[in-house]
Amino acid sequence: MKRVMSFFMICSLMAACAGCGYTTAALLPPELDSIYVENFANEIDPTREVSNRRPTYSYKPGMEVDITRAVIDGFIYDRHLDVVNEKKAALILKGALVDFQQLPLSYSKGDSIVEFRMEIFVDIELYDNLNGELMWQEDRFMGQTSYTVSGPNAKTESQAIAAAVNDLAQRIVERTVEAW
Repeated sequence: MKRVMSFFMICSLMAACAGCGYTTAALLPPELDSIYVENFANEIDPTREVSNRRPTYSYKPGMEVDITRAVIDGFIYDRHLDVVNEKKAALILKGALVDFQQLPLSYSKGDSIVEFRMEIFVDIELYDNLNGELMWQEDRFMGQTSYTVSGPNAKTESQAIAAAVNDLAQRIVERTVEAW
C-alpha cells in the first residue's frame, strides 16, 4: 500500500512540476525587442450624415490622442517590447482611427435607452524597421465596451470611452506580441 501511495505522490509531484506548457513569453524573434508607436491619425469624417444604414453618429475630437497614449502605456505595462524613438525601434506601429459607434443594446419600458455598446475601429500596420517590411496589417480592428446609463453599474459616456480605448489598446498589444 505504501508503494502505491508513494507512486501516486511521485506522479502528482511530477505533474505539478511539469505544468501545462503555458508561458507569458512573447513570440517575437529576439532582434525585435523595441517598438515606436506613431501618433494615430483621426480619419473620421465628422460631416457624414446620419442615414438608414447608420442611425447614430458619434464623433469625439481628440480620441486618437487617447488611443495613442493607451497603446504606448499598454506596451510599457506588457514589458515585452521597449517603447523607443523611431530611429532606435525595431518595429513601427502605425494606426488611424476610422470609426466610432454607440449602439443601443436595451431599452426601458418607456423606450429610453438603458444600455449601449461602444465600438472603436482603427486601421493598424506593423512594420519591421530593420528592413522596412510590412509585417501585418489589420483593417477595422475593434475595441469595445458595453455600459448602462442608470442603476448601480452605470457609467458615464467618458468612462465608457476610456474602457473601450483601453480594450482596443490591450488587443493591439496582444496582436503585436502574441499573434505571430
